[in-house]
Amino acid sequence: MPELPEVETVKRTLEQLIVGKTIEQVDVRWPKMIKRPDDANAFADLLKGETFQSIGRRGKFLLLYLDSWTLVSHLRMEGRYGLFQSGEEIDKHTHVLFQLVGDEELRYRDVRKFGTMHLFPRGEELKSLPLSQLGVEPFTEAFTPFHLMQKLKRTTRKVKPALLDQTILAGLGNIYVDEALFLAGIHPERRADSLSEEEAVKLHGSIVKTLKGAVEQGGSSIKSYVNGQGEMGMFQQQLFVYGRSGDECKQCGNEIIRTVVGGRGTHTCPNCQPLL
Repeated sequence: MPELPEVETVKRTLEQLIVGKTIEQVDVRWPKMIKRPDDANAFADLLKGETFQSIGRRGKFLLLYLDSWTLVSHLRMEGRYGLFQSGEEIDKHTHVLFQLVGDEELRYRDVRKFGTMHLFPRGEELKSLPLSQLGVEPFTEAFTPFHLMQKLKRTTRKVKPALLDQTILAGLGNIYVDEALFLAGIHPERRADSLSEEEAVKLHGSIVKTLKGAVEQGGSSIKSYVNGQGEMGMFQQQLFVYGRSGDECKQCGNEIIRTVVGGRGTHTCPNCQPLL
């Protein structure tokens, strides 16, 4: 699933591709993808004549700001946006087409059909689900070591599932939780409330460093992720543990192991991340 760096990369790409362009009509080929309003035809009608004003991001969600509406889009496992010329062959996995004035189409492709779209009047999008319960953004001033420690002290869950909880911290997923915990030297099965102040400070720094590095590299092309121009992210070349089970740890030379924590595949160096 695309995480914060991948979604941020798509956001930046769409800013270049579609801001200032006007929707002529919308073709929804998989109505179940449209969650608000609950009528795909109404969704299409509301967007006719609307112009893309800017693109935002909240956690793992894209926010496409139009004149009167905000389209909240979640890519889920394999969702992708791409800009095409009208008349180009349409892939069978393309489920929503935004016909733009000037013979271009913004197409949403999703092999697994898990993606979602919600349409809100502008200014209302943060007041309701799916955005209303999201936690703090990692790149904001509100995300401090103290804030992180306070959140973790309130749960007895293992630290990895706690960090994956989007109500605690928005945008982190499996890849970057594994990477941040490695850089902080913290085992993913540690109880969240057992972390010391010093460890919380180190984990905070590791989260920010990992996410910033991934954004700079355009995300990680694990599985099928590409940005809005079909380009792969390159951060996977810098991963320390995720997807590297059986390989040598880049830090100590020991073997990276894969386990399951909280139902998620988890990659750890037992030497660098001892379970205290």
